[in-house]
Amino acid sequence: MPTDNIEMQRCGAQRVLVVGDILLDRYTWGRAERISPEAPVVVLRRTKSEHRLGGAASVAQLLSGLDAEVMLAGVLGNDSRAATVRRLLDQSNMQSSLVLRDAERPTSLKERFLGQSDRQDAQQILRVDDEQRTPLSPKLETAIGQSIRAASQECQAILISDYGKGVCTPAVIQAGIAAAKENKLPLIVDPARGVDLHQYHGADMLTPNRTEASLASGRAINTIDDALSAAVALRDQAGVRSVLITLDRDGMVCAPPEGSAFHLPTKKREICDVTGAGDTVLALLGIGHARKVSLRQMLALANAAAGIQVERLGVAAVSWPEIHADLHSNSLQTPSAASDKLTTENEIAALAAEHRAAGRRVVLANGCFDLLHVGHVSHLQAAKSLGDVLIVAINSDAGVRRLKGPTRPIISQEHRAAMLCALACVDHVFTFDADTPHELLERIQPDILAKGNANFPETIIGREIIETNGGQALAVGCVEGVSTTEILAHLSRPKPKGPATTCCTESCQSKTQGADKVRR
Repeated sequence: MPTDNIEMQRCGAQRVLVVGDILLDRYTWGRAERISPEAPVVVLRRTKSEHRLGGAASVAQLLSGLDAEVMLAGVLGNDSRAATVRRLLDQSNMQSSLVLRDAERPTSLKERFLGQSDRQDAQQILRVDDEQRTPLSPKLETAIGQSIRAASQECQAILISDYGKGVCTPAVIQAGIAAAKENKLPLIVDPARGVDLHQYHGADMLTPNRTEASLASGRAINTIDDALSAAVALRDQAGVRSVLITLDRDGMVCAPPEGSAFHLPTKKREICDVTGAGDTVLALLGIGHARKVSLRQMLALANAAAGIQVERLGVAAVSWPEIHADLHSNSLQTPSAASDKLTTENEIAALAAEHRAAGRRVVLANGCFDLLHVGHVSHLQAAKSLGDVLIVAINSDAGVRRLKGPTRPIISQEHRAAMLCALACVDHVFTFDADTPHELLERIQPDILAKGNANFPETIIGREIIETNGGQALAVGCVEGVSTTEILAHLSRPKPKGPATTCCTESCQSKTQGADKVRR
């Protein structure tokens, strides 16, 4: 199977239509040197100010920085702020002819004040919003709807960035959804806070954050399991194909069109400012859908890009080299602590997708691994030598009983997993309950399926699935005469006279040598 390393900066540019609320962000920096004598508030001595694009314009600018061709549709006022936005749009090299004017509403402004004291970085101390949230007039609704229908014939994806400022009315949203269906385009929505998500019915994906998802679902989201349940509920209630909930420090969860919801964790980071994380996710999903990247690889890219974004102040450009460098970093998915290696069946497919997106070769080994012995260790070391990442799937206690009988396993699944996590050659461990690995192979899509107790590769269970997907099934690291069954049988019979010996047969050695050739 190809590693599918997504060097997306080398792909031909794709055109993405972004529809939504266009905002102007103003940042004002100053020295916080004293408390006012008039009231117990900080006095900020202004040092500089800066304007940046916000809202849907921020999403469009991020896409432009990722080499996409961007068309932006929205509404500005007829004021000096609009002139500033126009200037910034021109500098960002995007098509803004679909941005209309409305003399009856001001251009939305978010002004952030950041104070800096001695030996400390600047911190946001106040945000002031100047905006109007009334819905667009029917005339402007019609005009934007017509623009969307015309532009959709020239693009590969449509994004709706709804900040609840009045541009994304139900009529505008449905115009976008209808245009997407007519032209067979993906449509992704970053929904407004506190709205009925059913107004996005028919969209391909919604991307609420933790707070928005909690409000929409009517349930608290404190744990990953809470988020997984909420994602499925929102997907079904809203009538959309999939839901992605961003969870700040906990990464994100996704309820896809088919299969179980899954969690995509993120690495620990020094968070500077969460502004723009949602915009960054939306931008990456847009370009990923436009270029027909698989869902799990797309989410891995979006997760990495959002992580880079929160390490910076305000919404800043994120480049492909930065995203790929972050994915290649060993700090996330090459755990040093054994406990960090333990994951779940829901999470493992997303982790494998992250590795593939980073260009790593993924190997899967599965089995009972009861009474860990030298045969297991030899097999796992040989399996790891075939690739960059070794994932070990262990049968649950119930699964082992079905396969081996009521007296097995000897060691519980929790303890078996803990012992495997302690091995340096193992990167991820999870437990599964199915009798065969067929479903896992479809979801994880490893480059290699490695088995240590098969006489011939063609007898490996699941071989036909992995080979259909372009991978290989290999028998590696076998130690003849050493197995849990043999050990238990040995313990139950009288101790033999003379020293016990085991050997690795010539045929087994040839298999291992063959695996080495594959690796080379």
